[in-house]
Amino acid sequence: MNEDKLYIDEKGGDEPFRFDASVARVFPDMLRRSIPGYAASIEAIGSLAARYVQPGTRCYDLGCSLGAASLAMLQGSRTPDFHIVAVDNSEAMIDRCAEVVAGHDNIELALTDVRDIAIENASMVVLNYTLQFLDPGSRDALIRRICAGLVPGGLLVLSEKVVDENPNIEELLVDLHHEHKRRNDYSQLEISRKRAALENVLIPETVAAHRQRLADAGFAHSAVWLRYFNFVSIVAIK
Repeated sequence: MNEDKLYIDEKGGDEPFRFDASVARVFPDMLRRSIPGYAASIEAIGSLAARYVQPGTRCYDLGCSLGAASLAMLQGSRTPDFHIVAVDNSEAMIDRCAEVVAGHDNIELALTDVRDIAIENASMVVLNYTLQFLDPGSRDALIRRICAGLVPGGLLVLSEKVVDENPNIEELLVDLHHEHKRRNDYSQLEISRKRAALENVLIPETVAAHRQRLADAGFAHSAVWLRYFNFVSIVAIK
C-alpha cells in the first residue's frame, strides 16, 4: 500500500481537491487514515448485500473509486445471478479499479458522471462518500432517479461526511476527526492543506437534510445505521 504523503510532498492545498492519478495511487491509505469507520462501512455493505441483492437484478456502486463497495456486494451476496455497475468520472480511479476487480466478470466499469448513468432494475445502490462532492443543486434529482430505478424493497446505502446543526457539537466533531488524523500520523500541516483543498469541493449537509431528501424522493424508510464522529452511513428502503 502506497503511503499518503500528498500534502507534504506534492500538494500545497492551494488547488481544489481532485481524484487524479496521485490520489488514486495512495487512495487506500488515505481512506484508512482519513475516514473513521470506513472499513466497518464496507464490511457492513457486504452484510446488507446478503439481505437485499435479488437474483436477476443490478447493483450500482456510484462513485466506485477503487471498487471496495462493489467487491463487498459481490462477496456478500447470496446469489451469483446479478450484475454490478461501478461508476466513476475519474479515469485514474477507473483504471486502478479495473486492476482491483479483474477476473470478476459480473462487475462492469463505467467511466462517466454518476448523474448520467441510467439506474434500472436495481436491488441495491451504494453512494459511498460520493454525494458530498456533487453540486447541491443536483443532489435531489439523483436521489429521485435512484429511488425510481430500484425494485420494490430495494436498498440505497448513502455514506457521507455531515455537519451538525449545533455549532458546539460540530466544533467537537471536527476536533475529534482532526485528532483521529493526527493519531494516524498526519501532521497539522497536512490536515490544514487538505482541508483547504476540500473547501467548496466537499459540501456536507445535515443528517436531517439527507433524510428529508430521501423521503421526498419516495423512500419509505431511512435511518442512520453507522456513525463515527461526523461520518455517517444511512440506509434507505424503497
